[in-house]
Amino acid sequence: MFQLSLVGIGSGNPEHLTLQAIRVLESADIILLPRKGDAKTELADLRRMIASDVLKTQPKIVEFDYPVRDADTPKYLDGVNTWHDALATIWGGLIDAHAPKDGHIALMVWGDPSLYDSTLRIADRLLAQGLEIDVQVVPGITSLQMLTAAHAIPLNTLGAPVQITTGRRLRDFGWPEGVDTIAVMLDGENSFQSLAPEGYDIWWGAYVGMPGQILLAGELATIGPEIIQTRAEAREQHGWIMDIYLIRKR
Repeated sequence: MFQLSLVGIGSGNPEHLTLQAIRVLESADIILLPRKGDAKTELADLRRMIASDVLKTQPKIVEFDYPVRDADTPKYLDGVNTWHDALATIWGGLIDAHAPKDGHIALMVWGDPSLYDSTLRIADRLLAQGLEIDVQVVPGITSLQMLTAAHAIPLNTLGAPVQITTGRRLRDFGWPEGVDTIAVMLDGENSFQSLAPEGYDIWWGAYVGMPGQILLAGELATIGPEIIQTRAEAREQHGWIMDIYLIRKR
């Protein structure tokens, strides 16, 4: 049986690796390292730097190209599931080709494997395909933690709940009932524009934890247009962007 370790590495700062994450990566026989196209070479470079400069051992690094999700699939979840099937096939082939018998395989996961990430679902597909693996999860600092720390704010108001959601759901269903704070992830369309801007505060961050971190905060009605412009300029400059924001009713 193979051991598959999904290791959260935080949001771009190698100092946020936990001691457990370092220990598990150092014990791996191979580390699978995804490449996500020329525009996102910084993400692969960070993983390479961790393997070469942080780890005291030298596990075998096996790089692979991420398949591109078909954004034109009529049903969003159908496209995502097809994409996950393709990734599971790639992982299985690499494990068969490069891992020793009963070997230990590790993947460095951006942020944390449990928060809006699909590595655990892909690992389930390996099990369904008959690959004998024991899955271990090593938690990492999430972009949400980085955002609240960077802005020096609490995630929730006193005794109140928080909802973590996506830009798609905010656009389609509006503000969720029963909460005064939402954290929005996976939003490529500035979905806060679907809200009436008065009466909300927003804390936004891009590349949180990385050297090029950008932070903006204020009343949504005032700062919203600046976030839209700043986001577009940053995406143009880097070729990619990862951002997240917290919105709270005033």
